[in-house]
Amino acid sequence: MWEIYDELLASIPADATVKSVLAGLSWFLVRSEGVGVSMRPPDGNGAVPGAGKLAGMKVRDLAVQVKSWNMYEAALGLAAINSVLNAPEAVERNCGPLLDKSESVDVFSYLLDDLRGKRVAVIGHFFGLEKVAAVCELSILERRPQPGDWPDPACEYLLPEQDVVIMTATTLINKTMPRLLDLSRGARIVVAGPTTPLTPILLDRGIDLLGGLIVEEPERAWTTVAEGGQKELFDAGARMVKVSRTPSGHSA
Repeated sequence: MWEIYDELLASIPADATVKSVLAGLSWFLVRSEGVGVSMRPPDGNGAVPGAGKLAGMKVRDLAVQVKSWNMYEAALGLAAINSVLNAPEAVERNCGPLLDKSESVDVFSYLLDDLRGKRVAVIGHFFGLEKVAAVCELSILERRPQPGDWPDPACEYLLPEQDVVIMTATTLINKTMPRLLDLSRGARIVVAGPTTPLTPILLDRGIDLLGGLIVEEPERAWTTVAEGGQKELFDAGARMVKVSRTPSGHSA
């Protein structure tokens, strides 16, 4: 069950060092070779473990916390991983022709035409799903269900029947991704959100498309998160990009 985590951790250079850490209202940021983002878990509890002692750590030592069952530790661990893998130069180097450099749009707008008439399950209640619901048979699974959502356990019944499964990368933080990938084997699988590691490691695990975030202007992004920004991050020196198994990222 830990294979995907161990492969991500093994990709972190041993000498990479954490320069700084920011725990905002909505996002955790870790700066090393780049700026890595992860969503702040709503089910975290109390203070960030190790606060005041995180800067100066080896990135690998912070990143290994992605395997922790303390959700704040796990989120910081994933942000540490992303601080290396999602650095602009690293994404260009590691993903090459699989990187879509077209307009910076959310993954749902990017895939909208491909989703028409399909059975689509979305894991995590993303912003703007109304446009998706208008073109397909949509099921939303959510740990804290909103009206019309399915609760988490419904994944066992719904996912094997879907044409497309789109999941938040926070499933890496709460440790549900390995099981969700297994249940979704018959579907086209997309992992999306700023928390997503942009790496072929995930494509090798059966994922077809990654929709994540590259921070190109670290100071703007850092200030926005420090001031409590949420969606504002997307317009503050960060760019949404896609990495796919095919150069276009769209289905044939």
